[in-house]
Amino acid sequence: MGGGARVRIVLVLGGALALSGADNGAVAAIAVPLKDDLGINNTQIGLLLSVVTLAGALCTLPVGLLTDRVSRTRLLALSSALWGVATFMSGFAPSYTWLLVSRAALGAVSATAGPTVASLIGDLVPNRERARMYGFILGGELVGTGLGLAVSGAVASALGWRFAFWWLAIPSGVLVWALSRLPEPERGGQVKPQPAGEAGTDAPRERGESPPEPVRGLAEQAAERAGVRPVGQRVLRDDPRQFSPWRAIRYVLRVPTNLVLIVASGLGYFFFSGMRAFAPLFATEHYGVSTALATQLVLVVGIGALAGVLVGGRVADRLMRRGRANARVLVPTVCLLAVPILLAPATLLTSLLVALPLLMGGLFLLGAVNPPLDAARLDIMHPYLWGTAEGVRTLLRTLCEAAAPTAFGYVSEHAFGGGGAALDRTLLLFLLPLIAAGLLGTLALRTYPRDVATADASARGIARRSDDSAP
Repeated sequence: MGGGARVRIVLVLGGALALSGADNGAVAAIAVPLKDDLGINNTQIGLLLSVVTLAGALCTLPVGLLTDRVSRTRLLALSSALWGVATFMSGFAPSYTWLLVSRAALGAVSATAGPTVASLIGDLVPNRERARMYGFILGGELVGTGLGLAVSGAVASALGWRFAFWWLAIPSGVLVWALSRLPEPERGGQVKPQPAGEAGTDAPRERGESPPEPVRGLAEQAAERAGVRPVGQRVLRDDPRQFSPWRAIRYVLRVPTNLVLIVASGLGYFFFSGMRAFAPLFATEHYGVSTALATQLVLVVGIGALAGVLVGGRVADRLMRRGRANARVLVPTVCLLAVPILLAPATLLTSLLVALPLLMGGLFLLGAVNPPLDAARLDIMHPYLWGTAEGVRTLLRTLCEAAAPTAFGYVSEHAFGGGGAALDRTLLLFLLPLIAAGLLGTLALRTYPRDVATADASARGIARRSDDSAP
């Protein structure tokens, strides 16, 4: 991963994403004892997960705007501390209503992770390896989900479901300490990671000193070799940090590739969120195994997703270096269209031995989607708008995530009768959004190189004007 400084970045930013993954994994692992103790059904279990992402969706847009204007490491540390408090309070819930309210508070503070992590990756990781490194960091969310399933399931079996929430306060405290020691990088340049105490900061510059002109990265070089020209009317003339919130949001949504990738990402996360919520329950009902074994099976299948996350970005970056200018969009598009080919038969088979490789292969492809897609979103946006763009994307994505567990639970209960085959049919039905996401990705194959060139022209133009205006 490029040395100790690079490993540190991966562990800290991956850890921030791991928190929400661990929480979602914990709820999935203790679904059965929650249903028994609180007398709730599948729809209410789904709502416990949905309310977190829904509350996050309401907060993520203002957090995205804030990310472009304040210290990102301090903002992320504060939200991680509040996350630990909200999770701890969930363990004291005497009723379903208490648990629901505490998880809404949890979602509100977890909204910070998406915009801040994306913006920090853009400034800490060179463009030439951004998709690959994004894979390592996004792997943190999957590792967190796995730990949430495994540890929370074991803790709940030994001590009760309340302790499955309480133990999460420990990694939250460790993360806050690590974030407080991570230097704030300088914005706008392709800055290589440096050891502690040597990284750039957002401290005010000396009078007359202008920001360095951004280094042309892998995506920009590929677009230049392909002879792609920027879209003149979308080349920024002024520092976007001076824009009003609505002007910044409008600009972000005017970038065609960004709009397509937002919708495609939302559809992909819709399926993954719903499947993650009911995976242990599906394994228990469909394959007739115990809850403990079902949790272990989910972890085994999750290895496929983790492998996909680590490989997807590497493949996209390698293709881009070989001259495929739209590789960071091509790889996710192909994977999204291929996922249903493996997962559809896997949900119909009753033989666990036969279904397991198909499930792992489908999750591998689904995991391979996100690193190149997330890197592509940074490529097409001016660095000073990374937080805002990710805030907009996270808002729309989390609305899909929020709806998924409740929608999966509701459809299984009311459309398919809630019987043994209900979740099977529900998973099959909701493969359709993945197909739609893949078809949308084909639209971005043509627009991505042009939007990369436009973002590059904007960054260079603003840097030159800042230099010319310096006394």
